[in-house]
Amino acid sequence: MIRLLDVPAGSAPPVRRRRRSAWLAVALAACAAGEIAEPVLPAPHLLAPLLAGLAVAVAGFSAGKLPARVNRASQAILGVLMGSYLSPHTLHEASGQILPLTAVTAATVVLSLGAAHVLARIGGVDRASATLGMIAGGSAAVVSVAEEQGADPRLVAFMQYLRVALVAATAPVIVHWLLTPAATSSATTDPEVWNVVASPDQDLGLLLLVIIAFTGIHLGRLMRLPSPGLLGPMLLTAAVTMSGTATGFAPTGPLRTALFTVVGLDIGLRFTRPAVLRMRRLLPLALALTLGVSTACAALAWLLAATTRIPLSDAYLATTPGGINAVLATAVATHADVPLISSVQSLRLFVMVLLAPLLIRLATPRTRRRA
Repeated sequence: MIRLLDVPAGSAPPVRRRRRSAWLAVALAACAAGEIAEPVLPAPHLLAPLLAGLAVAVAGFSAGKLPARVNRASQAILGVLMGSYLSPHTLHEASGQILPLTAVTAATVVLSLGAAHVLARIGGVDRASATLGMIAGGSAAVVSVAEEQGADPRLVAFMQYLRVALVAATAPVIVHWLLTPAATSSATTDPEVWNVVASPDQDLGLLLLVIIAFTGIHLGRLMRLPSPGLLGPMLLTAAVTMSGTATGFAPTGPLRTALFTVVGLDIGLRFTRPAVLRMRRLLPLALALTLGVSTACAALAWLLAATTRIPLSDAYLATTPGGINAVLATAVATHADVPLISSVQSLRLFVMVLLAPLLIRLATPRTRRRA
């Protein structure tokens, strides 16, 4: 079968046009799948494109990757999005409980590393893939840099989105059990639903986004960061946001949807039949470890509620391992303490993504890194 999406870059112009048309068709199908899956799937614009790309790849049409420029641009924009979660308001909300929240974040890191160790020993997964797959937070960012860190992005995506799906499916039920939610307000139409950056001035916001993304990439390379395309823009965005120099450039609306679609599609297109069979064998172990980490985080929530004035339902949503979009949606629907929950989740997400390369280096034997 001819693989239109795997045509070499040096092909004749007609073949290249067919290649671009094939990519466009797959991208449009992935976008449509995300829209259709919104009432059904958690993180639909990540999971549905991933499944669409998987279907295309397993069917034999492609086992390739997205164009390198698209992948680099998506990493930079994703770094800006991750960095925008850390703001002065976020730190102010978390400052009153800094010690217990720091302890909870550190315990979550230890739990993630423990689960990764078990997965590597019992499941036969390489340490880099196991570590990234079990990191509790920043699934889209972690998946996007998996290949740069020597991990298998298919395995990382499988384990990360398994956790996201579990959290999104169980959080509303558990919070409803812990605290009967008040009646939710009726939905209203957002007049800014088509904005692509979080700024009233869309042109200025887009210009700032482009400048910060490209400047962050170059700074990341100059600083020799392990994933300069992601961590450079993320750190620069955090510095700009914390200093109050500029705001309103974080991607939102259709741009964020397109960003998640690219990340999901890029991973889905990497799947092959042998990879799918291997993941099917790993499912019981990965599910057991994910449930174990989630249960341990629930225990941390109980300790947090017992040692502070934070209600148990808020503590549970704050310590839930990942799925930040689903968690915040649940917090809004149940009238929970959204600023506190957002602060804790955002800080842990930032820490997890920033520490991921270091955790891989610590978990991987030095001889294997040299090889």
